[in-house]
Amino acid sequence: MTAHHVHIRRARPDDLEEITSIERASFPDPWEEGTLAESLRFYPRTFFVAENESHIAGFVAAGMEDTGEEIYGHILNLAVGPSFRSRGIGRMLVQRLELECLLLGASGIQLEVRMSNERARRFYEQIGYEQVFVLADYYANGEHAIVMMKWFIY
Repeated sequence: MTAHHVHIRRARPDDLEEITSIERASFPDPWEEGTLAESLRFYPRTFFVAENESHIAGFVAAGMEDTGEEIYGHILNLAVGPSFRSRGIGRMLVQRLELECLLLGASGIQLEVRMSNERARRFYEQIGYEQVFVLADYYANGEHAIVMMKWFIY
């Protein structure tokens, strides 16, 4: 399967079982299905799935934040199922999310990534994200997070 056989669409509540399965296979401290459902309920316009035939290959969940000076997207969660990785699906999901955030008036997108997750950090750097600062002890196990940002130019 290549990324050409994947369709990006907004997530629906009936996708949550497969999304949760991908989440569990992807992270040492996965979100519970209820947390994913809450994210979908709060941010339906910025929660997307990559669908291959009738299966979910990956997902991205984001929120919109308004500081009073800037509006920006915030990637809350991104995962691609183990059997679908390294095929461009993560890039497709982020590109679709970036477009939606731009349409919603965002000037950029931020995210947090584990300091130890070099693969994810390289992925984000390759698609234009830059390290902004470090959040000490961000994760439950005390690991630091790197905050990354991509600014839109309009």
